[in-house]
Amino acid sequence: MRCPFCGHAESQVKDSRPSDDGVSIRRRRLCPECGGRFTTFERVQLRELTILKRSGRRTPFDREKLVRSISIAIRKRPVEPERVERLVNGITRQLESMGETELPSAAVGELVMKALKALDDVAYVRYASVYRDFRETKDFADFLGKEGLDGEGLDGEDER
Repeated sequence: MRCPFCGHAESQVKDSRPSDDGVSIRRRRLCPECGGRFTTFERVQLRELTILKRSGRRTPFDREKLVRSISIAIRKRPVEPERVERLVNGITRQLESMGETELPSAAVGELVMKALKALDDVAYVRYASVYRDFRETKDFADFLGKEGLDGEGLDGEDER
């Protein structure tokens, strides 16, 4: 594993243990060149997934891109990082278990929206506004009415 600090090609594993969620191995590493310490996670990947974009372009599935888009949606919301990690793991497992190696980006977007709706209403609406390309306030109002979200709980207050 390449050192993220100095770029040295080798690192030593100092400690390995299952992650808290049990779906990955957490490894503490040490760079023999610069002495830097860092953590890596090793996950099982059932199959290589390719995402078919609306434009027709094909790109490899990028778990980190999924994490980034969800992180943007939940920014400044009372959601623990562990819940986000479980959400991303669940979406990834669902995608891998669909039986297809090539999936439309719409399938990923719909899974993310469904998961965010169960996690946090505000994050759900934020993600939907980008995913569904809202252009004006009427788009928000139509979406909220159609989804059964009448605006309650969308003022930043946690109803739970």
